[in-house]
Amino acid sequence: MSDFNHPSAPARPPRQPRTGVTSTGARKAGSKSDRSRAREFAVQGLYQFIVGCNPVEDVDTFTRDLAGFNKADAAHFDALLHGCADQARQLDILIQPLLDRPWGEISPIEHAVMWIGVYEMQHCLDVPWRVVINECVELAKEFGGTDGHKYVNAVLNGLAPQLRALEVEADRTKKPR
Repeated sequence: MSDFNHPSAPARPPRQPRTGVTSTGARKAGSKSDRSRAREFAVQGLYQFIVGCNPVEDVDTFTRDLAGFNKADAAHFDALLHGCADQARQLDILIQPLLDRPWGEISPIEHAVMWIGVYEMQHCLDVPWRVVINECVELAKEFGGTDGHKYVNAVLNGLAPQLRALEVEADRTKKPR
């Protein structure tokens, strides 16, 4: 019998929670930025757009009524949802060469997350490329399948030198070899 459950065993002090993260290491809801929340709502909306083939205007209206939307950056959500929906074909054309399987085998969540990543790399130049990838990896961890985040990471890292060539090169030259 283990001493762990024995009544005379010394009591362990309770674990101290890490600020800003859950027990699994994911960010707590309270520590998310307005833009991170906008990305989360955009993923949900794009999922509806991809899977349900719902008109983007209907998805927009529905998503804005979800609990917690008031804490999101509405302008960033709007740019992501409408930008990705409007440019879906062009985004897919950029992503396609990096896929190792047909689109039908790509999870709609990972598809939406990759759209967001590519769209932000192209149109949200105020967000550093590494932040774009990190945010998308976090979205894939939160909403996607078990290893979907690894796939998203590989695809977006593969596109970064093409979409943010100067920024990627500047980062590479800063690092000691």
